[in-house]
Amino acid sequence: MAFLPLPDCSAPKRRERAHHVAKAISFRIRNERLVVPRFIRLLSLTCLTVFAGLVHSTSLMAAEAIEVRIGATHFPPYTIRPEQNVKVGLLAQLAQALNQAQPVYHFVLVPTSVPRRFADLEQGRTDMAIFENPAWGWQKVAHSAVDLGLEDAEIFVAARKAGRDQRFFDDLRGKHLALFHGYHYAFASFNADTRFLQQTYGAILTYSHDSNLYMLERGRADIALVTRSYFNDFLLRHPDQAERLMASERVDQTYRHYALLRPEAPISAQAFAQLVERLRASGELERIFAPYQVRVATRL
Repeated sequence: MAFLPLPDCSAPKRRERAHHVAKAISFRIRNERLVVPRFIRLLSLTCLTVFAGLVHSTSLMAAEAIEVRIGATHFPPYTIRPEQNVKVGLLAQLAQALNQAQPVYHFVLVPTSVPRRFADLEQGRTDMAIFENPAWGWQKVAHSAVDLGLEDAEIFVAARKAGRDQRFFDDLRGKHLALFHGYHYAFASFNADTRFLQQTYGAILTYSHDSNLYMLERGRADIALVTRSYFNDFLLRHPDQAERLMASERVDQTYRHYALLRPEAPISAQAFAQLVERLRASGELERIFAPYQVRVATRL
């Protein structure tokens, strides 16, 4: 029987073989130590370059977007205490929808007040006023009007009492009216002068619609005027008041909401009207306003 020759296992040979193996392993480790970090550095550099490009592109888009400033006046449920939080209300939802619909303009809300909103538009602090009506004191202010195709109404509200029905709203004489300071009402021929309203209609002027409605229950006022959208929102927040308050079938005024743009606004009336129509066609206007019973015209 033949046997294969055994390898030389002498000490010198073992040392020589061990030296060659150690040398090979050392070479491999050195190369891996050099190659892997280099690969990681190249990968990291590539990722950072791509990320920086994305950030730069996003920054450019934000920087290049044309800012349009919308005056935000307390007018619930459209705008609710904007000096505290401009992100609450239907106007904030509309601005967000406008921004999401296109990349050219960026709409931001700037808090203002009912009496100050005219000067803010004239002086360029704001570029437009939304949910306005040209008859509400804007006759002497240069502007372009865009019909938003949104319709709301001002209604009368009184406390429910035995024997009281809709005829209670027919004659306002001799009744104390709770009104919002600075608002223009049709029954007063849109005269918002405080003294005139107090002397002619015994008006109690406040800065809170909620307070005006609660005054009815406490007997401090006979009738309060609020928008239909606000009254529905109030009943959603206070369902117990539905049995205590009576809304009129009589309407003080039915109005279309407009956007009023100053002559030097960064967006033209035509361009803004086109954006609004885009939201109407997509159903966004219906989604935002229908829950508050604000009628949305299907097409202008």
